[in-house]
Parts: sequence; C-alpha cells; structure tokens
Amino acid sequence: MNETKASSLTGIPVAILFVLLFVGCAALFFYGGAHNVLPAIVAAVLVFATVLFLCKGFFQVQPNQGMVMLLFGRYAGTAREMGLRWTNPFLSKRAVSLRVRNFESSKLKVNDADGNPIEIAAVIVWQVVDTAEAVFQVDDYENYVHIQSESALRQMAQSYPYDSHEDDKPSLRSHGDEITAHLRDQIQERLGKAGVKVLEARISHLAYAPEIAQAMLQRQQAGAIIAARTRIVEGAVSMVEMALRQLSQQNIVELDEERKAAMVSNLLVVLCGERGTQPVLNTGTLYQG
Repeated sequence: MNETKASSLTGIPVAILFVLLFVGCAALFFYGGAHNVLPAIVAAVLVFATVLFLCKGFFQVQPNQGMVMLLFGRYAGTAREMGLRWTNPFLSKRAVSLRVRNFESSKLKVNDADGNPIEIAAVIVWQVVDTAEAVFQVDDYENYVHIQSESALRQMAQSYPYDSHEDDKPSLRSHGDEITAHLRDQIQERLGKAGVKVLEARISHLAYAPEIAQAMLQRQQAGAIIAARTRIVEGAVSMVEMALRQLSQQNIVELDEERKAAMVSNLLVVLCGERGTQPVLNTGTLYQG
C-alpha cells in the first residue's frame, strides 16, 4: 500500500462559513422564540447540530508532519499541507512525523568474521517517507526500525573481521566508508517495506569484548613492533647498499669480501639498534686485527 494524497480544504474559509452559520442559527432561534414559530426553532437546532458535527472535520498539520486518513477502516489518503485543514468529519486521523530522527543502538556483543567476540553499536539516522507503509505495513514502525537496525548491525559485524592484517581486505576498524555504506544498505533493505528511508548509519562504538581485550591489545602491539622493525631493516639495508656503492664508485677505499661483511655488520648494528652505539677508534691500519 502506497501513500496517496487525501482530499481536504483550507480550514480558515470553512471556519468563517461555520461561524456565520452559527450566527444565523442563533438569530433564527431567537426569531422563532420571539414569534412562536416552531419550525424556525427546529430548523435552527438542526442546523446548529449539523454544523457542530461538521466541526469534527477540522485538523491541523504541523511542518514535516503527515495526517493519515481512514474512512471506516479504509485508507483514504494522507494530508501533508500545513496549517488548519477541513475534511470529511467521518474520517479518523492519525498524525505521523516526517521529521529526521536518530537513535543509538545498544552495545551488541557479537563474533566478527574471525570468530573474535567484539562489542559494537551504531547511530542510525532515519525518516518516514511513506506514511501509508509506515502505518499499515508494520504494527509499530518505530519499534520496527530499532529492532531491524540492530539485527542488520549484528549481521554486518559478523561479515567483517575487527582488524585485518592484509591491506586489501576490509575490516571494521580500518575501512570506515565501506563499512558505513554496507550497514546503511543492509538497514535500508530491511526498513524499505515500512516506508522508512535510512539517511545515515555509522558505527559509534567498536571494541573487543573485555575477556579478550588485553590479549588482542598485546597482539596489536606485537604487530606494530614487527611492522616497525621491518621498515627499519629495509631502510638499514638500503643505506648499507648505498654506502658500499658510493665507496666503490668514488674509489675511496678498496674492501675485500671479509671487510665488506664486517662493515655491513657494523652498519646494521648501528642503524637497527635501539640504543646509541659507542664508537671504537682504530688507530692502526684498516687491515690490522
């Protein structure tokens, strides 16, 4: 069931007309009473009662609000025109907010793609775009949004690892844009039938579960140390290679293979060591033992 436009009139002119009818009924009633004209009194009472009943057709529509109309249980359309409106008094009305709303899910404890227990929560920004689907397709669309959003978040968290050790593999911690787009699409797929549009969905909390947090922290620290050491060794080897090449090209000194090996060992110790090295001066020749 899709939303359709309800038939309604601008309320101010109708209200002025009803006021005039009330005044006319009062005048007719007093005229009939003064001159003992029973038909005039009866007519005044009937018109007054009819106009009073027709006043039930007045309703107000606030900005970013839709008024869903029902005629004896049958959907009769939605009024979105702001201000005072008037319609069939037999219609029942239900206001539906069209404003942008948001909520933060509870912290869910799930297993990521690697089987590690994690805690995750998200902020969902949503808006009703079809009032008929929101009211008639689901029992309580607000509760439906909350439950289905958390279900989509749980499924998304199980599809990615918390952290990836491969640069081209997406993870919850490193690929924020891709994860956000996936989460938004997953929630929108579930909420589309309820007339709801998901404007944004972002992870607001992401952490390892407490029982493995310390072990995973040590693992991350070890990975960082290994990565740093790898970069240091790569840089040191490059510098040693450059030093040997320049010494050879500029004919500064001729080194045999044994001396080259000793020089490489010394340079690597200097470049890769964590502490500052103490220089040892050789007061003899280069080839003295």
